Amino acid sequence: MHTYPIQVAGLQRELPICRVSDELYIGAFIVFGDAELTVACARELLKLVPAEEYDYMLTAEAKSIPLIHEMARQSGAKKYFIARKGPKAYMPDPIHVVDRSITTAGQQELYLGRDDADLIRGKRILLMDDVISTGGSLHAMEALVEMAGGTVAGRVAVLAEGAAQERTDIKYLAPLPVFNADGTVKA
Repeated sequence: MHTYPIQVAGLQRELPICRVSDELYIGAFIVFGDAELTVACARELLKLVPAEEYDYMLTAEAKSIPLIHEMARQSGAKKYFIARKGPKAYMPDPIHVVDRSITTAGQQELYLGRDDADLIRGKRILLMDDVISTGGSLHAMEALVEMAGGTVAGRVAVLAEGAAQERTDIKYLAPLPVFNADGTVKA
């Protein structure tokens, strides 16, 4: 298996290169189980947007959950929000949007309980993701914040993949290219 060496938040990792389609391969950035990487990335993400510029943080389920939790722990935030991939019994009157992500086959829906949506109303929300690529998950989170009556105060990610590196509306820790089947960087 081909890998891609990356340095992020002062740490070196080897990302396995995984097939998305015959024409597209990505470097799999997974923080699950890597406590050292999670803590370091959370610390550096918090430096990208001053705490006084947002009221709450929001991310999409699932890979970013350890990161947002660690960001809340380090910053002293008492509450953060997770946009879930499906409605849960404990979610009163959930709102939802449709999302298309590079790493999820087909469409997925993101849900937020009405209780969380009520807390977001009138607040400034920092959107956070592990990797921003096509921006599908980010767009879905933006739509949830808008539906809830909040304002997007900023967008941060650990990595900006492919063309996302050119976006001016996100802040990120490191770039990540996309790849060809043989492990070379796609031009």
